[in-house]
Amino acid sequence: MLNNLTSNLDFQSKALLVRAERQRVIAGNIANADTPGFAARDLNFKDAMAAATGGGALQPSKSGAAGSTTHSKHIPLTGTAGGAFGGNAQLGYVVQTQPSLDGNSVDLDQERANFVDNAVRYEATLRFINGGAKTILSAIQGQ
Repeated sequence: MLNNLTSNLDFQSKALLVRAERQRVIAGNIANADTPGFAARDLNFKDAMAAATGGGALQPSKSGAAGSTTHSKHIPLTGTAGGAFGGNAQLGYVVQTQPSLDGNSVDLDQERANFVDNAVRYEATLRFINGGAKTILSAIQGQ
């Protein structure tokens, strides 16, 4: 019975970790907006949640190719995204909308919008967790 009560909290806690990891990736993109040759990265939330919850295979994201190799001598790209929540999610590359002369693919306006959107969703996930915890506490206390 306790599993039924906490299963929603478990899902939300994994979503919170994925949101935090995506926030870290976006912040890294913003920090490197002036770095010549820097390739912007992103974490596909849907794929990362599927990997974190163990539901389904990881598919390449629409925002870019996942880190895989086409030749045995290539070094595979490894994202740090999977480390935070135990999944196999890898970072994809953001599709460049406006090419720059220095090879940097960070669109600062888009990254700022993604940062704010992800922060709002992070806050909403925190509120779901707090609401769920309060509901469980009320049930335990019999109120």
